[in-house]
Amino acid sequence: MNTYIPEGYTPLLGIYDTQKAIGILKRLFEDGLSGALHIRRVSAPLFVDGASGLNDNLNGVERPVTFDIRCAGRDAEVVHSLAKWKRMALKDYCFRPGNGLYTDMNAIRRDEDLDNLHSVYVDQWDWEKVITPEQRTMAELRETVINICGAIFSTNRTLRAIFPALEVLPPLTQEVHFVTSQELEDQYPDLTPKQREDAVCKEFGTVFLIGIGGKLRSGKKHDGRAPDYDDWSLNGDLLFWNPVMNRSIELSSMGIRVDAEAMDRQLREAGCDDRRELPFHKALLNNELPLTIGGGIGQSRLCMLLLGKAHIGEVQVSVWDQETIDTCKKAGIVLL
Repeated sequence: MNTYIPEGYTPLLGIYDTQKAIGILKRLFEDGLSGALHIRRVSAPLFVDGASGLNDNLNGVERPVTFDIRCAGRDAEVVHSLAKWKRMALKDYCFRPGNGLYTDMNAIRRDEDLDNLHSVYVDQWDWEKVITPEQRTMAELRETVINICGAIFSTNRTLRAIFPALEVLPPLTQEVHFVTSQELEDQYPDLTPKQREDAVCKEFGTVFLIGIGGKLRSGKKHDGRAPDYDDWSLNGDLLFWNPVMNRSIELSSMGIRVDAEAMDRQLREAGCDDRRELPFHKALLNNELPLTIGGGIGQSRLCMLLLGKAHIGEVQVSVWDQETIDTCKKAGIVLL
């Protein structure tokens, strides 16, 4: 059983106020994110052609939900995320450097291990922005992270003003601590990657962990990342310390996307050369797609953090195993 009930946990908001706060939070943050990154909202697919190569392969072992479309004579896959689709859309919609898009992304990840932070239903703000070759730098990545955090902090301040019950939560740490996955391994060689994240977040509060996907000097990866969207040397995870759960919480996975050279290298390293003939991959390797930076920001996780919730089921509707249902009910946690 993977459900953790914090000792003495009591929701700060009732069901009605929780729903009200979720609506306000999402509107506030979308407006803040759009302004901070110069991105505009677009419609997005719930599923893609299974043969297109547009679905996010995550760690390469997760099974997409697949179904046949009778009239089209082909199979479709419910998206895991829109990491690749967004880049194609930026080309099709003729976006220029400095501007981009975001969308309300809904996905099904059927192989997720269910716990306080993980559900088979995934809701994210997926965003993507066109950049120039000169902007494929760590400085651009850091500035983008700071702008996203600014939208989070602003949303948090407004929510606490509207719902005074939230004032009992410790304030978010306003300064972002940047650290690489290799530096964490060097500092905490005897800890697991997740334990390292908890340790650094407990110390600094707000952390951006740089470099996810490639092997560290130990020969191990900090975490898996598909080889065909993020540049593993220019990406990272945005983490916050969650005082309710007494652990870190990942709110965003993001990064500067692969160019042709980075994709070629990472496909070889990951043993995924078979993807080279897929439409998306061929276009990118032929330099037919714009250079971009992008990521996904978890909607339910942001709601959990800012509303002081202990379980993701308190802010989204999903399907749970009976043990989770019974444990939450016994603890007075209402799963939507």
